Amino acid sequence: MTLPVMESSNIMVHLEQAESHLAEIELLSSMYPGEDELVITDQLAVAELREYVEGATDTYPLSRPHILIKQKLDTDTVKGVNVTISCTYSSDYPNVLPEIAVRCPDLSRSQQAQLHSDMNAYLSETCRGDVCVLSAVEWVKDNVHLYLTDKSTSSSSTAAPGKKESRSTCSSPQPKEQFSRLWIYSHHIYNKRKRKNILEWSKELDLSGFSMPGKPGIICVEGPQSACEDFWARLKVLTWKKIIIRHREDVAVDSRSAEASVADNTDSLRRFTGFEEAMFDPHGNRGNHMNLGQLYQYLNERGCGDVFQLYFGIEGR
Repeated sequence: MTLPVMESSNIMVHLEQAESHLAEIELLSSMYPGEDELVITDQLAVAELREYVEGATDTYPLSRPHILIKQKLDTDTVKGVNVTISCTYSSDYPNVLPEIAVRCPDLSRSQQAQLHSDMNAYLSETCRGDVCVLSAVEWVKDNVHLYLTDKSTSSSSTAAPGKKESRSTCSSPQPKEQFSRLWIYSHHIYNKRKRKNILEWSKELDLSGFSMPGKPGIICVEGPQSACEDFWARLKVLTWKKIIIRHREDVAVDSRSAEASVADNTDSLRRFTGFEEAMFDPHGNRGNHMNLGQLYQYLNERGCGDVFQLYFGIEGR
């Protein structure tokens, strides 16, 4: 018996949604393996999701997974700040945003409300029907200090601006240029035009690194910070299912001698010679999956093996 077109379409939509839910939860579990990092509050909901995806049941699960991601932030901008990101999946996710709440004891209620508003606006604009929990986590890491800063400046009235002015006029000049290395992650890179853009833009901007097409897609660009930022600005406005900067490295560049120019010092920091599209034993039905073991060896030979774990949450070998 043939299913009606509408019913068949709904089944496919439900299956695609369930697959995306499960894939994201598994990715997050690999990235945050500690019990104090990721908490799945309803294991039964995840088990039902897996049974549906694997075809063990035809019933679309009604229970919704709920997870907690706990982070202690220690960066240049924040020290020892505890943040918990709570996420409840909806049945229509990722076509609609999940319920995401951020809890931080260092933020007031009004500051948390503003953070939620800004985060949801960012996710609505950038995710466009793709999974977004990891993007939410990265956004919070990158931006929570702005709301903490608001807290400190509001309590100190005009004192903080005065100190800021003093630092800007009395401190030594900052280096004119910085060297950057951006590690970019995309859900996939298939489109030939995009692949051509990546190669052309890296050459135009004198960036070294590599791109790995397929699923997932990986791009590394390195060179002057301004050029890397220009590359990212061009790349991110293309239509992507998902694309983020997974990790970045920034190093101040200065000329320590009359003979050594800033350009020479920048080149000495490069791990890659030129820019290339790298393929690693493509396989799968469409040849869109790469051998990750070969990718790890490629990175390790260039002194970047530690980045493999940042991408995939596992040690390479």
